[in-house]
Amino acid sequence: MNARHDAPFAAASFNPLLVPADALAASWLAETTLRLRRELAWVWQLGAARPADPLADSIDRLRHASARQRFFEEDTTARFLGEQIAAVRAQRTADEGSPWQRATQAAGLDEAAQFVLALALASRADAGFGAVAAACQADAQRPQATLALAQRLWDDPLALLVLADPAHALYRHALLRAPGPDAWQQALDLPAALAPLLLDAAAPLPEALRPLPAEPGVPLDSAVLGWLAALPPTALQVVPLVLPHGTDPRPVASALAHATGTPLAALAPDLGPEHAALPGLAAAAWLARCTLLAPEGWPAEALAAALAPLAALPLRLLVPVADAAALRGLPERWLAPAVHAPALPMAQRCERIAAALPGSLAPHALEMARRFRFNDRTLAQVTTTLGAMAQPSAAGAQAVCRAAAALDMGALAQPVQPRFALPELVLPPREQAQMLHICDAMRALARVHHEWGTARAWNEGGIAVLFCGPPGTGKTMAAEALATELELPMFRVDLSQVVNKYIGETEKNLRRIFDAAESADCLLFFDEADALFGKRTEVKDAHDRYANIEVSYLLERMERFKGLAVLATNRRKDIDEAFARRLRFIVEFPLPGPAERERLWRTMFPPAVVVDGVDFGFVAQRFEMAGGPIRSAVFNACLQAAAQGSKPQVAMTEVLVAVKRELEKSGRPTQREQFGPYAHLLPEHA
Repeated sequence: MNARHDAPFAAASFNPLLVPADALAASWLAETTLRLRRELAWVWQLGAARPADPLADSIDRLRHASARQRFFEEDTTARFLGEQIAAVRAQRTADEGSPWQRATQAAGLDEAAQFVLALALASRADAGFGAVAAACQADAQRPQATLALAQRLWDDPLALLVLADPAHALYRHALLRAPGPDAWQQALDLPAALAPLLLDAAAPLPEALRPLPAEPGVPLDSAVLGWLAALPPTALQVVPLVLPHGTDPRPVASALAHATGTPLAALAPDLGPEHAALPGLAAAAWLARCTLLAPEGWPAEALAAALAPLAALPLRLLVPVADAAALRGLPERWLAPAVHAPALPMAQRCERIAAALPGSLAPHALEMARRFRFNDRTLAQVTTTLGAMAQPSAAGAQAVCRAAAALDMGALAQPVQPRFALPELVLPPREQAQMLHICDAMRALARVHHEWGTARAWNEGGIAVLFCGPPGTGKTMAAEALATELELPMFRVDLSQVVNKYIGETEKNLRRIFDAAESADCLLFFDEADALFGKRTEVKDAHDRYANIEVSYLLERMERFKGLAVLATNRRKDIDEAFARRLRFIVEFPLPGPAERERLWRTMFPPAVVVDGVDFGFVAQRFEMAGGPIRSAVFNACLQAAAQGSKPQVAMTEVLVAVKRELEKSGRPTQREQFGPYAHLLPEHA
């Protein structure tokens, strides 16, 4: 409301300084005030004869009905007020710019409904309303507007019967909160956010609705924008904003609002879909002709129930999501085509990181921009942190980026703390060289993709490698060594959590893993990979068809994975041939020869353990064992020695006993003769 003395209806409220700027709202409030004043004159006329409580008042209304009508016709004041009501109604004209007309016309409200809305607005906006309403209802405890009061004041009481229905347009358009069982005595509750906008088209938005500029900047799908521009909402229209991780939805919403020619407002981020103020704020955005941006993180399962009361509201609601499928539970009639926001281009990431780094570290910007695919919001936090570093270094900058990435794959993949380095691997020269080539390839990805231009053909794809060989030959150890060498976080995919017997669930789990790894490079380790990457089969039943779909989906996601994927298997022949094209390296892990076994024996014992009495050459030559069993035997030997003495020292006896048990564990029978000149060291019952 504004302080205006030249408004056409000076009696719009009981406070002469509160005059609505909107002429139609002023007209209806003036009629409401005049009807209340006329009813109050009748109450005063009754004086001592008036019943003292609401019950008696309701019973005696019939007895006083004729006297009340004669009073309105004959009393000077009452007749004057009746003439003023008629004059206000006669002067009321349509106004296309009026928020009142827009609201009531869109909701299809007749005069009786508009009067009830005006009564609720007066109760919300005029501090003097309560005492008058209480006097008219003969109840000091009821200073609010009610349908019962509206029926007392309106000339055609029967016209108000439909307003007791919670499905009435007044409630479905969130202009009033829907009534409960006692609709007649319940207070008419107009949301506080609506009152200023109904009174004045120029009123500011409520505090919880934050105006945002509508401006271009983010490139969006022109076809979807054309659809939205051509089909403005006639009821609730939910637009999924599909955002890459770390993307600020505001610039995307701003570009959409600019393309569709509408103002934009954002709900306060702390308002959830179940918040009591949501319907009123949504109606306020509609009255202000705004597109409304929902906060991030609204739970999809709560949306259908929360938005149901707004279904009739002609409002475009933008809901940020990571995946458009999250909103499939909403009624189809609500959903508009999804708007997919593009990820921040590599060139922009590199430019912003380079600007935040000191000149000496600028050459590292390209590799950091490739490794950490941050979008605008996360990147802004990272560059601010980099710029504030007291003693910047390449390692420190990498650590800042790694902390911001915060990869979390839940129970589907467990983080692994790498324990080994490349020099610790015991491999033949050819396989050792392949491991170095994998490291070189990962380090060269940024230059090859973004300076040489291979990113266009390979979709900025990363490196996928296959480690194959018998159990215990060092495949897991090699994966950890790669993670150490490349300074990558390592995650071991838990097949027990990923593979699901229900159709489609395995693909969903794989999608969660790859989506979580999208924002930053990591090493994904698939042990027993043949369980996931097995050969597709001839389709004989539905099970075969869906199993093939799983493999096809995995092939497609592997193609787009930008980090380092390591597949380990003991059964290379069971891996689907289609993966061969996507594997940059295949490393065979053979059983170690005598020289490799001797090196394994010597390096497996911790440096603090004295092993001067162990004949490693004999053990390596005599017993064919892979690295895994050797590691197990070393550990068992240490346990035996520790049980017999306090010094960290292992003798040949403990080693021979551990070897014998390891061989028997794998089903290989042993004879004392196999232990040659050291057979006498074996205990009798070893």
